Amino acid sequence: MQKMLTLQVYPGKGLGFLTLGSSLHDVLTRLKSQPQTYPNIDISYSPRRPLEAPVVLTLPMNGFRLRFDGPEQRLRLIEIVDFRKTSLTYKNVDFVKLSDGQPVVADPSRSQASGPGFRHVYNMMGPTFPGEYVPPGTRSASDIGLYILSYPGIAFTFPLQNSAWSPNKDHVSLLSSSAAQVVKSFAIFDGPSWQATRQSLFERDGPGIQSPTSPYRSKDYRADEVKVVRILGNGKLEVIRRSSPPFHIKLSETTAQDLVTELGPPDAIYRKNDRRLSIHRSGRPSSKQRQNLSSSPDEDLTDTDKSSMSTTTDESDIGDDSPGTLGEKRDDGFVECFYNYFYHGLDIFMSYPTTSSPPFPTSAIAKAEHQRIHGPDYLVATKVLLHGNVPGSYPFNRYRRVRWEIDSGDPEPEQRNLDSESSFTALSESLQRIWEGQCGSESEELSLRKGMVLNRGWGDSPGSSCELLGGWEESADTQRKENNAMEGPGSGNTELFGFPGLIFEVLRNKAVSCLTVY
Repeated sequence: MQKMLTLQVYPGKGLGFLTLGSSLHDVLTRLKSQPQTYPNIDISYSPRRPLEAPVVLTLPMNGFRLRFDGPEQRLRLIEIVDFRKTSLTYKNVDFVKLSDGQPVVADPSRSQASGPGFRHVYNMMGPTFPGEYVPPGTRSASDIGLYILSYPGIAFTFPLQNSAWSPNKDHVSLLSSSAAQVVKSFAIFDGPSWQATRQSLFERDGPGIQSPTSPYRSKDYRADEVKVVRILGNGKLEVIRRSSPPFHIKLSETTAQDLVTELGPPDAIYRKNDRRLSIHRSGRPSSKQRQNLSSSPDEDLTDTDKSSMSTTTDESDIGDDSPGTLGEKRDDGFVECFYNYFYHGLDIFMSYPTTSSPPFPTSAIAKAEHQRIHGPDYLVATKVLLHGNVPGSYPFNRYRRVRWEIDSGDPEPEQRNLDSESSFTALSESLQRIWEGQCGSESEELSLRKGMVLNRGWGDSPGSSCELLGGWEESADTQRKENNAMEGPGSGNTELFGFPGLIFEVLRNKAVSCLTVY
């Protein structure tokens, strides 16, 4: 018989290794790496509003639930709903005494509600202010309401007979009487009390980020997390981090050494290029500025951007940060490759210098050619892929979600909110308005509105798991869940839409799954 899982409770901070503020990608990766301990993981999200509504991980075999906010995908709430599945302790005191893996319950009639009684909670936590009583619903046939008793960072829910409730009675008398049952559930959150926190729990800035070490690197190294990437146009990106100063990526200038200095060594390096979309190309970019400002998704970047979905394959070297992979010249010259930063939510394509994309017409940045500080035999960053980690999408949980903003320099207020949480419908309308009149012909303007369909599930597709994912999490169970998810509005076929310097991969629900900046 497998030993029961034991976790320490930290009010306002977390449960065991589950720390408030951790990313959905980190938590889910950690849970899936221990299938014997966490055999079942149910993921719930809103198919139509996956970046607005919370994402919920339910672990029925372990008795707890994890709630993440939609925009940042940070752990905001931990709920314990079954005390029989996991042994819980607070300062080395058990919440429920267990005997041979089963809870000891004084009253057999309460075996289904096997949480601690009020007196035990009082002895562990000490006194606190009165809580909040929630009466049964008008349509409920039950006479049982809920009394929520809060401490800083933790709140307990006690079922209480509605007939026994009186605002004139103190909570100690109420909860220690026979009208109150044992704890039904409790929640861990960041805040002074549940009453003061619940309304803004998923809206305000989260707690201090305490994300665990990247699972792809050795434990003695952890680069500062990327908070948001600002796209400035003209091949320039500003990377804003949690605690370190921001830095800039300048396409066709930033070197591998620059990236390793700021972001750390890549989690993997992917050297294989998928060229099946190259039939749509009109030719490789040259040092001469293109006259065509419109950029449909069938340009040069489509031959490689989807190959970033790979992970551990023969061509992808996890943690290989030797000098040879970061810029050593081989006999056949440098090999174009992707730097995969799963922990940051980024892919960066290392290739030979190209002409930069034009600045936004509304930006104050003057158009200027990049100063070539590297010869043609040295690789530099030429494309950056920003992954949305949208629930229900084909590459879900292969990357941490990274947020981005497009700074077009437009003074109009309605043009300022161009970010990773925006619907592509709104993004497209704003970008079309920004680039209106800048294209050379009507057909070029029409190309900004047309998308190229990409199927993630077919074997012959550039996004197929066989070609690009290389066996990453390709178990039978994973395939079954992915195939079922394809029927939802957020999965299945995606579309690629292009604007100058930008390529959007868009799901059916109009959420942006990936943004390529070139």
